[in-house]
Formats: sequence, C-alpha cells, structure tokens
Amino acid sequence: MIKGDDLLMDLEEQMQTIKLPLMALKLDELYRSPKYLHMDKLDFLSELLAPEYKDKVTKTINNRLRTAHIIGTPCEISSCKDTKKRSYEPHGAPKTLSSLRFIEDGQNVCILGASDSGKTYLAKALGASACEKFRVSYNRCSELLESLVALKIEDYTRYERRMRKILNFHLLILDDFLLNTIADEREIKILLELMEKRIELSRSTIICSQREPESWKSMIMNDEVSANAIMKRATKHYVVMIQLKGTT
Repeated sequence: MIKGDDLLMDLEEQMQTIKLPLMALKLDELYRSPKYLHMDKLDFLSELLAPEYKDKVTKTINNRLRTAHIIGTPCEISSCKDTKKRSYEPHGAPKTLSSLRFIEDGQNVCILGASDSGKTYLAKALGASACEKFRVSYNRCSELLESLVALKIEDYTRYERRMRKILNFHLLILDDFLLNTIADEREIKILLELMEKRIELSRSTIICSQREPESWKSMIMNDEVSANAIMKRATKHYVVMIQLKGTT
C-alpha cells in the first residue's frame, strides 16, 4: 500500500494529468500544514477545491465579458448613485436593477439622459455584473444594425445564425439608440424584429438613448407604425432617467 509522501506525489501527478494544477498545489500545501491532521473531512475537501473552482469561475466570467465586449471596463454598479453631479429617477433605480431580477424576468430597461450623463456606465456596470450568471452582448445600435443589413445581403445563412445568437443572449445592450436618423427600411425591420422576438423569448434588452422616447418617431423615417412598436417595447418595463445637476 502506498502511503505518505509517495501517495501524495501520485495524487499530485494525477491532478496535473487531468489539468487540475491549482488543486495539486493546494493538496501539497494542506498536507504539509500543521492543521492537516485535525481538519474535518468536508473542510479539507472545501479548501482543496476552492482555488480550482475560483479559477474556473474567473475564466468563465472573463470569457463572458470578452464576448460581451465589456472586458476591462471599470464600471461598478455601486458607483451609480445620486451625487452632486447627477441623480437617477426613479430614486434608487440602479440598486433595484443591480439584483438582475429584470434579466431573470425577461424585462427591458430604457436608460435616458444627456450626453456624458452616465447611461453607458450604468448599462455596462449592469452588463459586467450580469456576466457572472448570464450571457451578455454590448453593441452600439447603429453599428449592429448596419452590420446585420450587410450580412443579410452578403450571406443570408450566416445572417440567420448571427440573429439567433443575438436573440439568445440573456442580456442585449443597445447603446446610442436612435442617435441618428434611420432611413433604411431594412434597418428598421431588423430592429423591430430584434425587439419583438427578444420579448417573445423573455430576453432582456437595455436601451441607452439621449432622446426622449416620444422623439424616436421622428428618427425612424416614413414608418410611424414601426416607430410606435419599437417605442412600446423599449419602454415596456423599466425607464431610468439620469439627470445631470444644473441641467433641465
């Protein structure tokens, strides 16, 4: 029977072979620790698994952040609170949204405010937090629509695959929503399809816009019906207004 240091070496080698290097290091550390002989079995197992588990979770979150295009974004939801520079209406909205219940319930969030008011910061902070549990995608609205129209013309099969992927993100963030006029009917159709199907699938969308929803109609040329439908879906659940102090 293999005992002591020989068994330890065998176990460490096995862990290395099945690609659990952090567990191997932790086993060696625990085995040589004075507390080893007095440890409860479950406590020992918990400490042994902890580094490997933490590493795997961190890698998963970083992969999600990278896919979402918000990795490295220093956005903290705790920073989204009323200050001398800005206020959030309704009061405490960021804290309410930080529970991420709106994602679980498949609800939309519309964040409104002037340029540099913190709309993108709040949206990315929510997105970064969501990456711990959900698949997220951050996009500038006009760039996404233009790329989808081009892909639809170039390769309809790839377009369908990309649409399915976008529809299935638990959270889709559309920044700079209707910042510029949309005159291309193809873009309007795709935007409406995205909004409609994501609601049908109970998938959440965060929309950030400098413009009041009532003014969106004038930004969607020659299609008031679609404009009304888009506005209704975008503002269906939560509307957050970020007000810069000293502005109206």
